[in-house]
Amino acid sequence: MMRTLQFPTSLSGRLAFRKMNGLGNDFVVIDARHDPVHLTSEQAARIGDRHTGIGCDQTILIERSSSPDADAFMRIYNRTGGEVGACGNATRCVADILMSEKGTSDAVIETQAGFLSAWRADDPNQVTIDMGRPKFRWDQIPLAEEFPDTRMIDVKVGPMEAPVLHSPSAVNVGNPHAIFWVEDLETHDLSRIGPLLEHHPMFPEGANISLAHVTDHDAVTIRVWERGVGLTQACGTAACAVGVAAHRKGLTGNRVTVTLPGGPLEIEWGDEDGRILMTGPFSYDFEGEIGPELLSGAA
Repeated sequence: MMRTLQFPTSLSGRLAFRKMNGLGNDFVVIDARHDPVHLTSEQAARIGDRHTGIGCDQTILIERSSSPDADAFMRIYNRTGGEVGACGNATRCVADILMSEKGTSDAVIETQAGFLSAWRADDPNQVTIDMGRPKFRWDQIPLAEEFPDTRMIDVKVGPMEAPVLHSPSAVNVGNPHAIFWVEDLETHDLSRIGPLLEHHPMFPEGANISLAHVTDHDAVTIRVWERGVGLTQACGTAACAVGVAAHRKGLTGNRVTVTLPGGPLEIEWGDEDGRILMTGPFSYDFEGEIGPELLSGAA
């Protein structure tokens, strides 16, 4: 079925949007290809506020790409208004919009993290995204200190002599991630330690924090504190980071099901080309308009 944004972007000072989600990781999606939209961080934060705004983990602008190789540019604001480079769950949602408009089974989306290719999976309600190649070098993540091997870095939570969490893996998959390997996800209060670790001095640009429990050679269960968002039902880039980091540590193979509170994502890390493929669902929730009380000058 064709799914298009069949309403003007701007109407009497109001801004049309579509609410979507990927495994509960939810987005306000605004089509800014025909009528450009310029959001400040304050406006994006007001839209994302779950008490006084529309409420979402990220606000997404679909913009025109300056590249002939892309169908659109995807701009991503987190709930607190900061702009980020990548969001795997949002990419699946935007990819479905673009593919439905074109009547094709593939699309290319430009982001701050690069060009992401997307195509329909065997299940028409799922989309596969080529998330590109992960970065492992300490200054690419980035980290504040040099580590020759980022499969394990020196970050501890708790007493130095007996930390409750320690030695996370670090990787960049369009944004920085730190993964702590645990035996029991419920033992640790991620809502308390997440904000401390997100802003740990080791991560000069902040970091997404995951607790990961390997349940089988092809399965990992995780919980995620997302940078600028908080606890989230799902984070596509975190699932990619965990899948890659688990394989690098020899904990899993290169194909793994990563289960988040919102559900599973299939992650494959190509041994030959080093690219990450993420497959998962998308959902449409509702459509509406953002009023001037939230926009206050969005053009």
